[in-house]
Amino acid sequence: MSKSSTLLTALAFTLVATSLVAAEPKSDAALARARKQAEMLDTLYKTAVVAVTQTYVKEETDVAAATAFKGLFAVMKEKGYHEARLLDATGAPYEETNAPQPGFETAAIKALKNGAATHEEVTTIDGKRVLRIATPVPVVLEKCTMCHAHYAKAKPGEVIGAL
Repeated sequence: MSKSSTLLTALAFTLVATSLVAAEPKSDAALARARKQAEMLDTLYKTAVVAVTQTYVKEETDVAAATAFKGLFAVMKEKGYHEARLLDATGAPYEETNAPQPGFETAAIKALKNGAATHEEVTTIDGKRVLRIATPVPVVLEKCTMCHAHYAKAKPGEVIGAL
């Protein structure tokens, strides 16, 4: 992975988490549980990315937290827990795979860039009701610019991605 693909790639992208809601009839309780789980995962992932960045990313050649977390996201999906994606909100994705897809992801980026605290959609996938939710990822560390020079122009707190 290249130097500029280090830690703050994670902060440059959006993580879209898809949390399973009970396959039983639509109930507010199931949706409330899914929202609570998504909130917990959002806090966990964002806190961990910042901690990893602050503790382990010292040079451009260090493994980026985003790289490590993409592996974690893959395991969570493989185990059937939830699916998370890192999505770019700058319009210039570091990797094309991080560009928001049409539909939910594009709408989420637009809403978050316009100040929404979250963007969500309840839908059915493979016969199961799911909650798709995206949360903003702002520039929070100066280290972001170590690998992403274009973030130097970002205002503090500006959304550069989402979870």
